Amino acid sequence: MKFNGITLVSDDVRRLGKFYESILQVEVEDNDKFIPITLAGVQLGLWAREEMERLSPGSSKNLGVGSCLIEFETQDFDQDYERLKAMNVDLIKEPTTQSWGRKSVWFRDPDGNIVNFFMLV
Repeated sequence: MKFNGITLVSDDVRRLGKFYESILQVEVEDNDKFIPITLAGVQLGLWAREEMERLSPGSSKNLGVGSCLIEFETQDFDQDYERLKAMNVDLIKEPTTQSWGRKSVWFRDPDGNIVNFFMLV
C-alpha cells in the first residue's frame, strides 16, 4: 500500500483553507466543501462535515475536531518560525531540539489540530 494523504473534517473549510494556505505558502482553491492541498505527492484534504454527512449520514458522529497532529518538514526552520510568530499563530510548544535529532515548534490550526513544523538536525 501507498499512503496517499489525510483529510481533516471541519465545520469551516474555507477558514481552515486560508490558514493552511498562509502557513504552507501555497495557493488553495476557495471552496467551502472540499479543499485538496498536495505537497510532495501527499494530499492534505479539508472536507466540510456537512458534505461528509450528506454522503454518509451519521458518519461524523464520533469525529473529534482538533484531534490530529500534522507534521511538515521545513528546510529553513528559523525563517519559518519567525514567519509563524509574525502571523500570531497559537504557539503551544516553543522551538525545541529533541534527542532524536529533530528541532520542532508546535502550534494550533483554527480547528485546534496541532501542527508541527520540524527540521532534522
